[in-house]
Amino acid sequence: MPTAYLHTAFGGPETEAFADLPRPVPGPGQLLIAVRAAGVNPVDYKRRNGYRRAGGPPTDLPSVFGSEAAGVVEEVGAGVEGFAPGDEVLGSTDTGGYAELTLLPAAGTAHKPAGLSWTDAATLPVAAATAYDALVQLALPAGATLLVNGVGGGVGVAAAQIARDAGLTVIGTASAAKAAFAQSLGAVHVASGEGVAERVRAVAPGGVDGVLDLVGGDSLRELAGLLTDRSRLVSGADKALAAELDGSAIVRARTGAVLDAVAALVVKGALDPHVTRTYPLAEADKALRAVEEGHTQGKLVLTVGP
Repeated sequence: MPTAYLHTAFGGPETEAFADLPRPVPGPGQLLIAVRAAGVNPVDYKRRNGYRRAGGPPTDLPSVFGSEAAGVVEEVGAGVEGFAPGDEVLGSTDTGGYAELTLLPAAGTAHKPAGLSWTDAATLPVAAATAYDALVQLALPAGATLLVNGVGGGVGVAAAQIARDAGLTVIGTASAAKAAFAQSLGAVHVASGEGVAERVRAVAPGGVDGVLDLVGGDSLRELAGLLTDRSRLVSGADKALAAELDGSAIVRARTGAVLDAVAALVVKGALDPHVTRTYPLAEADKALRAVEEGHTQGKLVLTVGP
């Protein structure tokens, strides 16, 4: 029976456990994959705490951790076209990525390019794909200035690099400790915290053409004033406030085509997922603690299988 790391109730780390589960069976439109790597994200522990995406289905317990994975197709469900056993793929998971076997929706899965490592592939469906969707939504022309509020997190790291590759000037807010990291992404660093809008205005006297917000709250309210067109504000952190400010939430495409695009950016060297550490599946608890306690920079990945 395949091993997985899951939570049996909503709450803290005491609800987590390893378990041997029945082999998943792919339904219509699904792929069963043998996982080779799985991304570790803040949303993983947030869901254990009881977070549910607006409009999303309730979480059935026990629930396997993980939202993204890369691996080898073992079986295909009814109606699936374009995938076959033995294919190397990446995608968001239907049944959790912290596992030896998991199910992916075929519509949101992409073939892994030969030049893309398993560990990099496993990081793309959540952070990088969200960043890509946000930039498509903003639709800024080359030469425009994008402000990424919270450039030091996973989505911000990807957004800065994708935007730079598209010919945008990127300004990124982050703590002073992340200044060098932000600059390594090609962003002009601006220290976060009270008065952040004034500091952005100092480096962009004419304001900015778009805002990708990954922080929300007071900083989002303050930075919105730098825009002349509030429709060029999207938030992945504060949907209600974004709407109040005449912006919008990030709209996720969740398609294989988006994964194809971000995978191609990694292969050509335009996007570095910044995988800073890997853990074996047997140490999934340690990886999740590292993310939950905020002691990481870049992405953590679980390695599974051979």
